[in-house]
Amino acid sequence: MLPDATTTAFVFPGQGSQAVGMGRELAAAYPEARQVFEQADQALGLALSQMAWEGPEEALNDTINTQPALLVHSVAALRVFQKRYPGYTPAFVAGHSMGELSALVACGALDYLSALKLVRRRGELMKMAGEIAPGGMAAILGLEIPTLEEVCAEASAPGEIVQVANDNCPGQVVISGARAALERAVEAARQRGARRAVILAVSIAAHSPLMRPAQQDFNRAVEAAALQDPFTPLVGNITAAPLHSAAEIRADLQGQLESRVRWTESVQAMAARGVTTFIEIGSGSVLGGLIKRIQRDGTTLTLGSPADFEALG
Repeated sequence: MLPDATTTAFVFPGQGSQAVGMGRELAAAYPEARQVFEQADQALGLALSQMAWEGPEEALNDTINTQPALLVHSVAALRVFQKRYPGYTPAFVAGHSMGELSALVACGALDYLSALKLVRRRGELMKMAGEIAPGGMAAILGLEIPTLEEVCAEASAPGEIVQVANDNCPGQVVISGARAALERAVEAARQRGARRAVILAVSIAAHSPLMRPAQQDFNRAVEAAALQDPFTPLVGNITAAPLHSAAEIRADLQGQLESRVRWTESVQAMAARGVTTFIEIGSGSVLGGLIKRIQRDGTTLTLGSPADFEALG
């Protein structure tokens, strides 16, 4: 059954939710979803749909492809929802990291093809920054934010910064920065009692100062994007607060590259304003799992496949 729109938020996944085969069944079942994939292939001049559906996995996991592929799947599922339930408007939208660009489409702040080109540029610039300033990221389980902030401060040194990158949910945090500082922080986290501390298989230090080489060009790309005031408030990643204007959204997008993703606070902000149901639109169910740990009495739904839509009714 469709939940009450006034107590529902749409949330959109970011990197880490991709998987070979993503969106293939959706495109086969719904013409409006297939059209979204076809438009992406044409706009980008590459067979993104084939990469998403058939791989190879290594190509899909390259950030310049991952980011647009995730947005395309999310928008394809969104278009299916909008055709089935015209006029349904959630109370809020939000996206995890690059998922915020998918959320922009959902709230009318940016048209689909403009969001697609911006997210592709974001991926290109982040990859470039990773080549100029190599770094890494690590997942830390079982330590709270204040402790990890202390760990990162102690592990950092001049020219070697590590910081909290993703506050995903209580007890699950990602840190990001220069490799040497990251390794020191991981060891210190273990000594502080982390249940798990593992360096991730990524070559970029997202949401850290190591993204600075990409900042100026990304700022220009965001400035050039035809952003509009949203018809539904968007909860921003770096403010964890509802954004109501194009100017507020532009500032949040530009700040993302080097700033923390405040996902825990974002979910709490929506719940504090009456949201009880979170619909994850796109690939996987990562966000649903995080939300369950943030807001235990909340309801989570996933919409990314024909089976999901059939279950919704």
